[in-house]
Order: sequence, then C-alpha cells, then structure tokens
Amino acid sequence: MPDYYSYDWISLESASLLPNGRVLVTWPDGHELECHPLWLRENSPGPGGIDPRSKENDLDVAKLDLDTQIKALSVENGGLVVEFGPESRKARFHPGWLRHVADGDHYPFALLPDLQVWTSRDLPEPPTHLGPLVIENDEAFVDWLHDLLRYGLARLVSLPPEDGVVELIGRRIGVLRDSNFGATWHVSVDLDPNSTANTTIGLPAHSDLPSRETPPGFQLLHCLENTVAGGRSTMTDGLAVAQHFEENEPEVMKSLTNDEWVFSNRDGKHDHRWTGPMIDRGDGRVPWTFRAFHPVRGFPAMPPERINDAYFAMQRFGRVANSSDFQIRYDLNPGDLIAFDNRRVLHGRESFDSSEGHRRLRGTYLDSDEVYSRMRVLRHSIHEPGHSLAFSSARKESNA
Repeated sequence: MPDYYSYDWISLESASLLPNGRVLVTWPDGHELECHPLWLRENSPGPGGIDPRSKENDLDVAKLDLDTQIKALSVENGGLVVEFGPESRKARFHPGWLRHVADGDHYPFALLPDLQVWTSRDLPEPPTHLGPLVIENDEAFVDWLHDLLRYGLARLVSLPPEDGVVELIGRRIGVLRDSNFGATWHVSVDLDPNSTANTTIGLPAHSDLPSRETPPGFQLLHCLENTVAGGRSTMTDGLAVAQHFEENEPEVMKSLTNDEWVFSNRDGKHDHRWTGPMIDRGDGRVPWTFRAFHPVRGFPAMPPERINDAYFAMQRFGRVANSSDFQIRYDLNPGDLIAFDNRRVLHGRESFDSSEGHRRLRGTYLDSDEVYSRMRVLRHSIHEPGHSLAFSSARKESNA
C-alpha cells in the first residue's frame, strides 16, 4: 500500500493499454481511471519507488527513465499487475487505492465538509457541542470538527474553567502554532498591554495577525472567568461579507481584493510586517485570507490615486461586517471554548467595564493544515466498511 490507510478491496473489472501508452482501469460500476506509466512507476512498491516502511517515495527523480513504458499488464484477483520496460520491473497496485484516486479523494479538500456561508439570520449563534464528550470520544470530536470546518466556527461548553484546557483541546487537534505571544496566551486587562485585545475597549470584526505572511489558520479561545458587565463576543462570516460585495458593490470588492496595505505588529522585541489586500483570494482555492485588524493596519501601499477609494472600501467593509445582518453576538461563559477559522471568520467583542469583576480568556492558534489533517485521519479511522458516521452525536441544543 502506498500510504498508511486501509482501503476496501474494490476489484477491477479490466485493464487495457491505450494508444497513448497509458493504462485504463475500469471497475464493474463503470468508474474509470487513466494512469500515466511514469506515475505508476514512481508509485510502485519497493526500492526506487514507495518504501514499505516510510510510505514515501525514495526514487531519485534525476534517475527516472522518462522512456518507461508498460511492457505487460493484467488483472489478478481484482488488483492491477504491471510490468515496466525496459527495466522489467513488476508491480502490483491495490484496486481500492486506485479507486480513491479515481474518485478524487486524494485532493486536499476532498475529505473535508463543504463550506456553508452564513449570515446572522442563518446562524444566530455558534454550533455548540459538549466539551467533555469531544475530549473523550472520537465520533464526538469529528462531529465538532465537521461544524468547525463547515461554518468556520464551533463552540464547546461544560469544560472546566482551568488553565491548560485550551492546550489540551488544541493538541488533540495537532501541533500548536507559536507566535510572539507564545504557544498559548491570555486575553485579559493588562496595565501595560501590547495588544488592544488586552484592554476594555470594544473590538470590531477582525482577524488576528494580518501582519504575518500567513496568518494563523484557526484560533481557540477558552473562557476561564467572566464577571464583567458587557464584553459579549461577536462573529461574522467573511465569506458572506465578500459575497455581499461581489453581488451588490463590485467596485468595493475590487478595491478590497486589489488595493494593498502595510500591516505591522511591533513591540520592544518584535517587528512583524506584511503587505496585502483586505481580502486575499490567494490562488483561488480556500482558504481565503481576510486581513482586517485595523489596529495593525498602518500604511496604504496602493498607488496614490487609489487611496480615497481604498479608504471608502475599507469603511464599507467595516460597516457591513459589523452590521446586525451579518454579525452574531453571544455570551462567552466560564467553561466555554470557541474555535474559529481566523482567516475566514471575523471575531470581536463589545466593550466592557472591568471596575467590578474580571474577564480572563486563554487562547492558542493552529495552522489550517493541522485541523484538516486531523479531520482526514478521523474520517478514515471511524469510517469502517459498512459504517456511516452521523454528524450529530455531540451536538448540544442551540440554546445551551
């Protein structure tokens, strides 16, 4: 097997050599896959192919014979058997592994839930799950991750309001992403804050660390204490805001995706800077990156004649993102943990009065890759043949 997964043995019906030198494999249900001889050769098991221990390719591509052809092929017990020429190397390929390629399950987002764009009317509060169950049970865990990836946010409740919980949940997903704030960090009122998050002022819809080349993919915030007046949390789906501008204000959308700004995050020991537009589409695939933290947006980087339009577009973005049509508001209580896609969902909070009471949160970041990886592994481990996982095991009623 070229990887660590177990695949159902989906026997082939036939294999034939095409005039272009490629192999066409066919299953009884009519599915087909056309395989290039060089792709088959480099994925063949054994030395100079897929190492059986590491499951990685140890072929030196500089030594790959580009004249490799299919010398012979057959279907044996439902699997594909190929002999390559001119080296006379014979290889067997698992039909279930070939089928997962034919079905497109090898692509990055194939095993992840489809994105659900939402407004405040569609999703009045975060999808909510029971925290202790998510910690203990893989099916509950994948259920929570499913909502997190689909909507860009998901909440856990009934967790102990103790230090270390956010790290426990984060490491259950994958490797924590360190930053100049540490692998985990606090959100509370500081006498000498190095971030507006550690003050009592309200924070409009924003994303964290737009001053980085690649801002953190996901953020986890765990509430330890909250006895202040005010300070309700807010969330806005950036994809819904972008969709609004694409459909209703295309000139604003053009500015948001093209006019660049210099973002900078500096203190006595760090100086992070990056230039980009408010909405970075990247290469056209998800995730987009919303760079929307105004306290660290320092300088216009567009041509001078574009500055007025860029400020207008930025203002329109702020007004729409913080409007009641798009933004949800909810209480973050001790023991609650909110996770969200930092590059998609814009978070914020209302101002609060800390003269009486305290508000203490603990947070961490993870790269998107970690969340995607955990979801894929869980889906493979839970989805045994004949078993269908229902994404409902850990959902708590929305009025929790």
